[in-house]
Amino acid sequence: SYSVHGTTMLPFYIYYSMFGFQRVGDLIWAAADQRARGFLIGATAGRTTLGGEGLQHQDGSSHVVAATVPNCRAYDPAFAGELAVVLDHGARAMVERGEDVFYYVTVMNENYEQPSLPAGAAPDVVKGMYRFAVRDVAGAGATVALLGAGAIMRETIAAAELLAAWNVRSEIYSVTSYSELARDASETERWNRLHPTAPPRCSHVATLLAGTLPVIAASDYVRAHAQTIAPFVAGRFVALGTDGFGRSDTRAVLRRFFEVDRQHIAVAALQALALDGAVPARIVAEALDAYGIDVDAMPSWSR
Repeated sequence: SYSVHGTTMLPFYIYYSMFGFQRVGDLIWAAADQRARGFLIGATAGRTTLGGEGLQHQDGSSHVVAATVPNCRAYDPAFAGELAVVLDHGARAMVERGEDVFYYVTVMNENYEQPSLPAGAAPDVVKGMYRFAVRDVAGAGATVALLGAGAIMRETIAAAELLAAWNVRSEIYSVTSYSELARDASETERWNRLHPTAPPRCSHVATLLAGTLPVIAASDYVRAHAQTIAPFVAGRFVALGTDGFGRSDTRAVLRRFFEVDRQHIAVAALQALALDGAVPARIVAEALDAYGIDVDAMPSWSR
């Protein structure tokens, strides 16, 4: 940050999210080392939002790299309300509280409806995850937790509708920052280890995902991104992501290719429930057939 006539200014650097941590990575680390403040805005974010732009424009890894920079706070908001909360929090952190951090925030290039945040959700947006909604089903035979993020959040919401047809209730969460969740969980784990006789603390992710419900976490980034919180979740954890090169095509085809579309999210949920004995395995086979999923296709990272 810098001052002009006594007013503190925060710089905004906007670029394709794919390019930032690769083409100016040394500058980002230099800025971190110099305790710089400001916002990096990763535009046209994600690996499946830029159909037709070519592989070099499709970003599936920047959030993984961002998580390695200690004073970088990385967020992947799906909706305008989430973005507003993150920008407000970041500006106050850097200007009012004088924290030597900078923010990496990815933004989408799709047009879609922007729902209002649930009442009281803002603090959880900053922490990295909040409960977006619950898709109740009368007489539901099973329940699953669905975690969506960024460009794939709407696919997650749609997956809950598909699961309702299979008599499955869904708790839907919007993950605004896997890296913040993982850092908080790691800090909590460390504190508990160093204070063995004190009442144990509970991380934000463990608080929201208490119990043993299966958790399906989908994002527009490689699976390793969501898997950073897996050790801190008690239930069966399945990460879906955009591993591999992908191909320039429509968003729908890219999301089917990477198996992060609503149908694959639903199948992953049914399979997790089947492994837990909550639904019969035949339901998974029926869903695969109903959704036209090629069960013999090679995984995305092999094509």
